[in-house]
Amino acid sequence: MSTASSAENSILGAQQPRSLKLAEVEFIEILGSKSIVCGFHLVDYIWSDIFANLAPASTYVLITDTNLARLYLEKYHEGFQTAWAHHKPGATPPRLLTHVLPPGETSKSRATKGSIEDWMLSEKCTRDTMVLALGGGVIGDLVGFVAATFMRGVPFIQIPTSLLAMVDSSIGGKTAVDTPAGKNLIGAFWQPKRIYMDMAILSTLPAREFSNGMAEVVKTAAIWTPEEFDILESSAPEIRSAVLEGQHGNSNAGLALGTRSPAQSLLLRVIAASARVKAYVVTHDERESGMRGLLNFGHTIGHAIEAILSPQVLHGECVAIGCVLEAEIARRMGHLREVGVARLTRCLRAYGLPTAVNDPIIHKLVGGRRIAELRPRRLMDIMGLDKKTVGSQKRLVILKGLGQTLEMKPTNVDDALINEVISAGVLVNPVPESLSTAEASVVVVPPGSKSISNRALQLAALGTGECRIKNLLHSDDTQVMLTALQAMGGCTFSWEDDGDTLVVVGGGGKLRVPDSELYLGNAGTAARFLTTTVNLIDAGSDTMATTVLTGNARMKQRPTGPLVDALRTNGCTIDYCEREGSLPLRITHMGKQFPGGRIQLAASVSSQYVSSILLCAPYAQSPVHLELVGGKVISQPYIDMTIAMMVQFGCKVERIAENEYLIPCGAYTNPAEYVVESDASSATYPLAFAAITGTQCTVPNIGSASLQGDARFAVDVLRPMGCTVEQTETSTTVRGPPRGNLRALGDIDMEPMTDAFLTAAALAAVAPANDGVTRIRGIANQHVKECDRIAAMCDELAKFGVKTENHPDGIDVYGVAVDALQKSTPSIHCYDDHRVAMSFSVLACVAPCGAEIRERRCVGKTWPQWWDVLGRDLGAPVAGSDPVVHEPDSEAKNAIASSNASIVIIGMRGVGKTSLGKAAAQFLGLAFVDMDEYLEKEVGQTIPEIINGSGWAAFREHECRLLAKALTQDHPIGAIIACGGGVVEGEENRAVLKKHVASGAVVVCLTPNMQHVAEYLNKDKSRPAYAATSDINDVYARRLPLYAECCNYEYLVDKALLAANEDDQAGSWSIIERDFIRLLKFASGRDLNRADLAHPSFFVSLTAPDVREYLPFKLVQVTAGAQAIELRVDLLLRAPELANADLADLGAQDGFVHYVHRQFTILRHSSRLPVVFTVRTSPQGGIFPVDADKLRVRLLQCAIRWGAEYVDVEVDNAAANIYAARQKSLVIASYHDTAGKVLRWGESESEFANEMLARARTCGDIAKLISVAQSWEDNLACQRFVQRNHSVAAPLIALNMGYQGQLSRVLCPCLTPVTHPLLTASAAPGQISVRQINEARSLAGLLPSKQFFLFGTPIQQSPSPAMHNAGFAALGLPYTYGLKETQSADELREVIGSADFGGASVTIPHKQTIISLLDQLTLAAQRIGAVNTIIPLQDTDGKRTLVGDNTDYLGIVGCLQRAQLERQSESFGTSKALVIGAGGTSRAALYALYTLGVRHAFVFNRTTSRAEALVEEFTSLFESIEVAADLQAAAALNPAYIIGTIPASDLAIPDELFAGAAGVALDMAYKPRWTPLLERAARNNWTVVHGVAVLIEQGVHQLEKWTHSTAPIQIMSEAVYTKYNAEF
Repeated sequence: MSTASSAENSILGAQQPRSLKLAEVEFIEILGSKSIVCGFHLVDYIWSDIFANLAPASTYVLITDTNLARLYLEKYHEGFQTAWAHHKPGATPPRLLTHVLPPGETSKSRATKGSIEDWMLSEKCTRDTMVLALGGGVIGDLVGFVAATFMRGVPFIQIPTSLLAMVDSSIGGKTAVDTPAGKNLIGAFWQPKRIYMDMAILSTLPAREFSNGMAEVVKTAAIWTPEEFDILESSAPEIRSAVLEGQHGNSNAGLALGTRSPAQSLLLRVIAASARVKAYVVTHDERESGMRGLLNFGHTIGHAIEAILSPQVLHGECVAIGCVLEAEIARRMGHLREVGVARLTRCLRAYGLPTAVNDPIIHKLVGGRRIAELRPRRLMDIMGLDKKTVGSQKRLVILKGLGQTLEMKPTNVDDALINEVISAGVLVNPVPESLSTAEASVVVVPPGSKSISNRALQLAALGTGECRIKNLLHSDDTQVMLTALQAMGGCTFSWEDDGDTLVVVGGGGKLRVPDSELYLGNAGTAARFLTTTVNLIDAGSDTMATTVLTGNARMKQRPTGPLVDALRTNGCTIDYCEREGSLPLRITHMGKQFPGGRIQLAASVSSQYVSSILLCAPYAQSPVHLELVGGKVISQPYIDMTIAMMVQFGCKVERIAENEYLIPCGAYTNPAEYVVESDASSATYPLAFAAITGTQCTVPNIGSASLQGDARFAVDVLRPMGCTVEQTETSTTVRGPPRGNLRALGDIDMEPMTDAFLTAAALAAVAPANDGVTRIRGIANQHVKECDRIAAMCDELAKFGVKTENHPDGIDVYGVAVDALQKSTPSIHCYDDHRVAMSFSVLACVAPCGAEIRERRCVGKTWPQWWDVLGRDLGAPVAGSDPVVHEPDSEAKNAIASSNASIVIIGMRGVGKTSLGKAAAQFLGLAFVDMDEYLEKEVGQTIPEIINGSGWAAFREHECRLLAKALTQDHPIGAIIACGGGVVEGEENRAVLKKHVASGAVVVCLTPNMQHVAEYLNKDKSRPAYAATSDINDVYARRLPLYAECCNYEYLVDKALLAANEDDQAGSWSIIERDFIRLLKFASGRDLNRADLAHPSFFVSLTAPDVREYLPFKLVQVTAGAQAIELRVDLLLRAPELANADLADLGAQDGFVHYVHRQFTILRHSSRLPVVFTVRTSPQGGIFPVDADKLRVRLLQCAIRWGAEYVDVEVDNAAANIYAARQKSLVIASYHDTAGKVLRWGESESEFANEMLARARTCGDIAKLISVAQSWEDNLACQRFVQRNHSVAAPLIALNMGYQGQLSRVLCPCLTPVTHPLLTASAAPGQISVRQINEARSLAGLLPSKQFFLFGTPIQQSPSPAMHNAGFAALGLPYTYGLKETQSADELREVIGSADFGGASVTIPHKQTIISLLDQLTLAAQRIGAVNTIIPLQDTDGKRTLVGDNTDYLGIVGCLQRAQLERQSESFGTSKALVIGAGGTSRAALYALYTLGVRHAFVFNRTTSRAEALVEEFTSLFESIEVAADLQAAAALNPAYIIGTIPASDLAIPDELFAGAAGVALDMAYKPRWTPLLERAARNNWTVVHGVAVLIEQGVHQLEKWTHSTAPIQIMSEAVYTKYNAEF
């Protein structure tokens, strides 16, 4: 939008112009000119200054964006006229042209720059034009670049309107536009004539934009001025209020010095100081040859983050994270102390900025999926494009202290070190043996004690007077405590000695209600201490004031119940907001504060409960008599520590009995100085390093006089293990024995030092001497710390090959020799627990292949610089690692994390909520709650009794109260809750359900076939009928929008979709159950069912107007080789019943949506592949009308609610909203140029393609750009575009339509749309099949030939070669499958080591002996103890890993599932199963039954001892598993499923085995076809599954694992049966 002020409308004429409001300003000099002007309300001053002091112009061009135009354009027009009238009264004014752009980073492009220049030329602008940029960084950079190049350069004015632009982009003359390769890569230096910083503008900024700019202010102070940093650190509330002041009161406040408030003066000082630094640097280094590079602190890494997370995450937010990471690099290099990192982090947080990529602020903005894109390699690649890169090094600003840099320019830093710090994980490699021979002792000073630090902070805050705390721990936990105490206004903090000393001025116990909830992360100490502390708040007359304590997901699982119970009994008002017994808590301040008196407290779980009450007791209303009850008190040394510290702060505690304490009323008096001891728990790690590596280490400030129980670790643990220990009152030195000579501890009680047990367990793992068993006891509380630490140690030590046993109060560790540890690199899951991470880092130092510690940053809780100490000081080889995110294993469904929110089912009565809910709960291992039964139990009446006695209103009141109770108290997690049909009738119920959805939980509505529901309700008399005046369809019509309002997923339940008449619907309910479970697994994140985009992948586009045209057999054939199916919703409009549909009619719209829902559901019932849901409009190559856009958006929203894995959204105005609401679906953001005229791929013509790609990535997880090939060379240009822009983390589908564009389909890296010969039409011109693509890729050398084998003997009659070769040929793969018959597995080394080895099937006798030749096993292969499939996997570095798997069990699973569906046999979860045999195949059978959800199993084998051994091994997987003495005894158990696993023999199969309800019998033997088991089963009318069917099923799984493709099942089956039928 462009406008012009002409002479006629610019002259005020006869009117007297108003007086000018000229601000009092402050000047900042830059490049020898005072051209930076700071003040308040500058509009009049700006124009007056320009007219009076700058060269005159014939035309002034003011460029801004639409957001700012609404706020300021009229003011600047009026100010222009007024200032000119005063400057030259009566004279004709120059022209004022204005040009308004769309807001946002996408405007900062070469295309936008060109359009501005074209407009200026069309307006006859010449060299005497002056250009003004009114806006933030985007406008300033873009318009400055225009000014720099227009007519070879015209004068330029910056009027920054954001804080970020004021202190950063407006100063220095840098101008630029963005490109797809990175930000600001094309631009020029062009100095503005003036930079006007109007502080009044900041008052209109959203709080987030203010924070965005404060990142640069903090950055500048951090590199330049210690004093300014101190002010920023201590004055965050005042600076924030100064910004808000401008939004209230006098509109001219601050114009003159006399009207300027202290807060406004502070704001101006802070911003001017930051601008002054940048001006000084620019003056001395205008072209960034050295010093100016200092201004890039935080930007090298920050820009890389921004390139991935923009625009959802702002520049300043990314720079804030970059500052912290680059400060950590300085710390890793040894130049910056941890206190500097901690203070910088704390200061940034004070201004509402994120400080880590996984910060809650970032999670809220983009979610975990986008955060996962911040892989180290991708960040390093982006940094490699940065102008601050020098070869294999990056130029980073290295801090030496806050306000001081190492050099007056950026420092070259090795890529490896940067990669280490930015990585999510750490690779700890084994320490060289040579280190053990070194005589010198390493001295390590651990950080301050977390326990003492938190106590000292609370004591000093509650005390009176000033206290200087030295050696305070700077960590996440203490930061949480500091922030919370400040939020309650109980004290003030400041720093001295460059942050070494914290000065606390206590508030004497006077606390106020915080402005917002107190978020405590996973800080257990702070959470327990503050639970009592907040009860000291005096809210005055506001008896309804509340404080909420909350934390992260793990903190919400950790117990606080005993402490809350004690405080409630004492009179405190505390409510659980979610889960009973854990945070979050809501404390209501009812005026009585902490009553005191006699308190009974259960202290057998955590000593922190005791310390919490002790610390606050002096401020209670009456003396506290604390009695500890409920068993043995845990961690008494920590209680003693608290009491000793209370004495140091002036309050005595009298211990009147062993577990009773008396604390009089009083107040703490702060000592002038308090020195925090180093953390004794942390000291165990460097001392353990010395012990395990045979080196020497001294910790100089932990000794026998320590307050901490863990100080005894060296004497009580390391000395008995064979270490030499010297301990004085104030220091400890340890030298370990020669490597590998640690002794097991035998029995040891570690109750006095429970946190140190993890370190001891890690050492015990390599302590084989002295019987090799270490039995640690007295650590029951470690089950409920940051994680279940005992279980964690057991699970993770197993990855090293170390056996352990988990006990209620301890752990047994069976030590092994160092060289007996597993010869691979285990990946250690730390459970967000700092002690788990540090303990395993010590063990990794001697493990043969080291270990990967997956969660590097969890050590920030107590020792943020641990990795620096381990690598730099102790000498362990450490490097960054990028842990692979593993998809859930197939058995994970039976071990769902307890933290998952309960799933709620709503819908009409009779739709199947209870049946489906029970089936899903059983399959997923969740509890099932029927809300009707729950209500009847809670109320003590049946529902008919309630309604008949008290009416419907009373029933709804009970329903509302109990729904809230179920979701917040009794069943907030781990359950499936089925609600009554009318639950949505009540507004309060709807609010409860919507709150559940908003929390990220799943509420699924079952959409009914109302005819079926009506039939059911006519039969069901167990519940009250609807009112006589209510028709069931009317009730449903009334409730339908209410259901939609309350749910976030929908599932259509309609047996008629599976069979036309009722007689054919017998097996349909099992299919409905199966696919309902599939939806819940998707919606809850258990199984997202996505294609693997690391390999070429395809989706087949269905073009028929009715999916049923592909059923029952064609769909399986057309999807062979594809990884997904595209449902082209627009093409469904061609269905005959929709031929005359008027989509403008609301009824027709509803009908079409219902038709699409049915089509989607049929497809779900017919294929396990993910669905790509597409509504293609006519301009984009489809047939959906553009004038039905609301319907299109509705359909896309429905697709997300129906659980479509992929939703194709055209890049338009609606795309961002769809993307924001996508839940678990992935959005494919697409643009189709159906003429191929605009979207071009060549570098010289790809401007539009680059812009569309940038737009697609702001509103999609996957970008899709489609053009039309005008020539064959367009395919090569497309391929080069893909190479520049595609990665697994940022996928791109890019191709050309048309015959000439077919090569681009061959080269497309992922999710290529394909057709199939059986389809009557393709979805787009030039579509080809999977087979054609693979054959072309093979010819082009992109798909190398591979050899596959069957290993074993005898194998000459195997049908596997026929089966797999037929499959390969059908997919067009250049693979061959042959036989490799051998008696010895050793003979296979050369085969599997060959470069063209693609994989192998394994049969007897090698299923176990082959394991020693492989690199790793899947969980299934480990459980079964045998391998039948070898899969070579190759990572991005070319390293190949041979994985052993077992698909035998998958063959059994698939066959039994089909048989169960066809026969409608008893569900697996409620049935019993019998396995005949106890060999290797029986193990696969048992694992298959476990996977299917069978809970009760029996094993028969003629050799009973083998059956008993097998049962013992699988006991943990079943609720019951027993040995059947004989088959007659097994018959009495009525098994519904029988699996035979022994070769055909003379085993007598009794008819009684099949006497129960008809079930399914499966025999693994396929020679002969009819085994005795199958013959008997068939004779008794059981469903039988032949062994050849299992052979095919497991072979299908093998081929899919090798090729990452959907197998051509029908063709593979035909190949097997052709051979099989000829022989049998």
